[in-house]
This record gives sequence, structure tokens and C-alpha cells, in this order.
Amino acid sequence: MVLVTFLLAWLVRRRLDLVGALPGDDLWRAWFHAGRKAAAGQEAEVWRGLLRVVLPSVLLVGLVWTAQQTGWRLALYPLEFGLLLLLMGAPGWKSQLQAYGEAWSRGDMQGAWHHIQDSLPAAERGQALSPDEMHLSLCRKLMATLFERFFLVAFWYAVGGIGLALLARGLVALQEQWPQAAARPRFARMAALAAWIPVRLLAFTFGLAGDLAGWLREARSGLLAPHLSPADVLMTAANGALTGYALDPAGFSRVHPEEWGQFGSKSLLAIRDLLNRSMLVWVCGMALLVIAGVI
Repeated sequence: MVLVTFLLAWLVRRRLDLVGALPGDDLWRAWFHAGRKAAAGQEAEVWRGLLRVVLPSVLLVGLVWTAQQTGWRLALYPLEFGLLLLLMGAPGWKSQLQAYGEAWSRGDMQGAWHHIQDSLPAAERGQALSPDEMHLSLCRKLMATLFERFFLVAFWYAVGGIGLALLARGLVALQEQWPQAAARPRFARMAALAAWIPVRLLAFTFGLAGDLAGWLREARSGLLAPHLSPADVLMTAANGALTGYALDPAGFSRVHPEEWGQFGSKSLLAIRDLLNRSMLVWVCGMALLVIAGVI
């Protein structure tokens, strides 16, 4: 039932994302609203934020354990399905990327930047980025976002149940939305720790779902590098696994100058397809674990 619950939630969540419905970030923002004030000198404290994530996670773990002991485990799967719908998802990206690709095809790089500037990391929004840098920054943010909102949740749900999935996703929400900005770097380090194994598993999956030969040449060395951020790991692995210079704007413009106007859309489509194939690999892996009786 773990596999069936996750698969149904993933399929429904994808449909919700297409229409921009049920944004989970709004719920996290409302849940963290109580942390909007902090005493002077205590803005970097993290314990209040952690309590708002850890306590619900512990309660869910206890609830699942109790249900298993009393024979009511099946009754909790509808609850897990609903929670997965809220934990996963990246609504709003489709319209932004579509508008970005259309602006790129017209050669309107200023318009392209306008459509996606709010999605770029805060430190890069005010910079005078070249088209190449802008696109790579967008790809980096897109892969990191989809990893955190789908693959991270899937990994910890399969490994430790809905409680650990909530904890991992909650750490990501804290680093993005906790009202006290001074505490966010510490939350980011905790989220990176929770992502260390699943992001490298996804990077390995890129080799299976993409160009294995290219991945073996470029991406293997980054898998165990402890200093790389999750986004760096994904960019390195995806660059090796993708063909057609999908993450190499300079190479694409050199080899296919006449198709430069289509590069933005083609690159994003290649990333999306790679992530979709990777999720199918994960689902197949989960199915094998279910058959083996591991989960």
C-alpha cells in the first residue's frame, strides 16, 4: 500500500500542478506565522521552527506505530495520501516556464528574465545575468525545487514513512519560509543533511535514465563530494546525463546557431523528461522493494 499510496498521490499532484492548485507553501507559511516575532538578539534561534516541524512528525510516527500494533494500519493510508498531496508539488512553474520559453524564442531576454526572476535565488535577482547565466540559474533552481518537492519526499516516505517525509519537507520549508531570515542558513544546513543521500541517489538515477556514457565521464566524481550542495550535485549529474548540449548554452549556440531561439524550451523539456524518467525508475525500485518485503 505504500507504493500504491505514493503513486496515486504523485499522479494526482502532477495534475494539480498543471492547474496551479493546492499550493503546499501557503500552508507552511501559515503554520510558521507564529514565528514572525523574535526578541532582540534571538533572531537566529531555530528551536521554535524545529518544534513546529518535529512535533507533528513525531505524532505521525506514533500514530502509524499505534495503528500497526492495533491492526488499523490500512485506515491511515487515506490520511497519508492527503498529506503527500500537500508535501509534494510545485504549482505555478508551468506557466512561468512556458512564458519564459516563448520570450526566449522571440529573443526577448529581458522579458524572459521578467517571467522567472521571482523564482531565481534571491542573491541573483538583482544581478545583470547574461542569457547563458540566467538559463543555467533557472535550470539549477528548477531541478533543486522538483527534487525537494518530489524526490526528497518520496525517499523518506519509502524509508521511514509519512513522519520522516514530513520532517524532511518541513526542513526545506523552514529554510525558505521561516519568518526570521537569520535562522534560515542553519535550517538550510539541516535540510542539506536530510538531502545528502536522496540527492545522490537521484544523481545516480540520472545515469540510468539518461546518457550513461556521458554520466560516467562527468558525474561520478561529484556523487561522494561532501562539499557540494544538492543543487550542484544535480547540475553536475544532469549535465553528464543529458545530450544535445541541454545544459551547455555556449556549446549549443556554437553547434546549432540557427536553433538558438529554441534552446530555452528544448533545454527545459530535456530536464523535465529526465526527471520524469528518473521518477519512473524510483517507482520501479520501490515496487521491487515491496515485492522483496522490504517496505
